[in-house]
Amino acid sequence: MNIFYISPPSGPVLVLPEEESNHCIRVLRMKQGDAIELMDGQGSFYRGIIARADARKCEVEITGEPVLVPRRPFRIHIAIAPTKSIDRLEWFLEKTTEIGIDRITPVFCAHSERTVLKSERLQKVLVAAMKQSKQAWLPQLDAPVKFSSFVAAQNEDDRFICTCTAGEALLLKKQYQNLHSVTLFIGPEGDFTAEEISAAIAAGFRECSLGSSRLRTETAGITACHSIHVLNM
Repeated sequence: MNIFYISPPSGPVLVLPEEESNHCIRVLRMKQGDAIELMDGQGSFYRGIIARADARKCEVEITGEPVLVPRRPFRIHIAIAPTKSIDRLEWFLEKTTEIGIDRITPVFCAHSERTVLKSERLQKVLVAAMKQSKQAWLPQLDAPVKFSSFVAAQNEDDRFICTCTAGEALLLKKQYQNLHSVTLFIGPEGDFTAEEISAAIAAGFRECSLGSSRLRTETAGITACHSIHVLNM
């Protein structure tokens, strides 16, 4: 069954957002009386019936009680230097959403090759990936920040800065504690500078390695996200 993204409904009848209405009526050619599935990105799934098949304001009547999917006991927050190719950053967003991630913060570092992001487009990638994978919770996408602002922010999570210089003894799997919420900091293609690593460590981050291979930024982000899930199995 096709699934559509909505804001949490306030009553038994709701109106799909214009983009979702268009997809439902014009693209999928759904009609009045058709059953659809809805999700709000806040943990709830709903069943509904199309009450008014309008391509701009499709009305849906909610049927039955929502199904709530509780959050997992740990949170994954990845801070990542935006890649030069926006396609690679979007790929990272898509795959980590499918795997399961809670928060993403783009961070501009000394070696960053991209300094401008269109957050609206990135948000659409997250929503599409959430719908495709039927993840119940939409990841939080923060506004881009500079390195200094990010490391200075207060954060109660376990914090790791993933670098190319960390050795075997500093593998993430040897330092992470199961069920702990975690912030993982992924640098640009040229890695963090020595000064950035020192600043992050001084701010409470622990240096870690994701393995012996030198990974692209987006690959490192996906690997880090997946590793936390595997370590919590």
